[in-house]
Amino acid sequence: MDTHEQMVSWIERVEELIHILEGTSIGELELIEGGTEIIIRRQPGMALVALPEQANHAAPVASGGRVHAEKVDTSVAIAAPLTGVYYSASSPASPPFVSVGDIVQVGQIVALIEAMKVFNEVQAEISGRVVKLAAQNGEVVQKGSALIRVMPL
Repeated sequence: MDTHEQMVSWIERVEELIHILEGTSIGELELIEGGTEIIIRRQPGMALVALPEQANHAAPVASGGRVHAEKVDTSVAIAAPLTGVYYSASSPASPPFVSVGDIVQVGQIVALIEAMKVFNEVQAEISGRVVKLAAQNGEVVQKGSALIRVMPL
C-alpha cells in the first residue's frame, strides 16, 4: 500500500469515527495506531479539567451528613450539520425559531446555517423542551457543534 492509499484509508477511518461520534456525549477521542496519532475533539468550548488527587476521593458532604451528587446533564444536543454561520431566525426582524422553554418536535426547523450563500434549515432530530441555546446568532459554527440543547420528553 503506497503513502497516498494509506492517507486515503486514514481519512476514511477518521470520517467514519466522526460519524459514529455524532449524537454521543463523547468530547474527545484519541487513536494511536502504527505510529500515527489522531485526536478528535468536539464542542470546542468544552474544557477538560483534572481534579487534584484528594478531590477525586472526597465526596462533598453538606451539614446533616447528606452527600450531594453533582447534577448530570441529560439533555441532547441538536448539532450543526455543516460548518457555516448560525442564524436563530429567518430574518433580523423575525422572532427566533425556538427559545429556551419551547417544546420542539422531530422535523421542526430550529435554526438556519448559511454556507456558501445558501441557507440550510436545521431540523430537530428529537422531541423535547429547549433547555439551552448553545450557539450565538451570527457566529460561525463547526459541523457537529451543539446549537441547541433539548431535554427529551
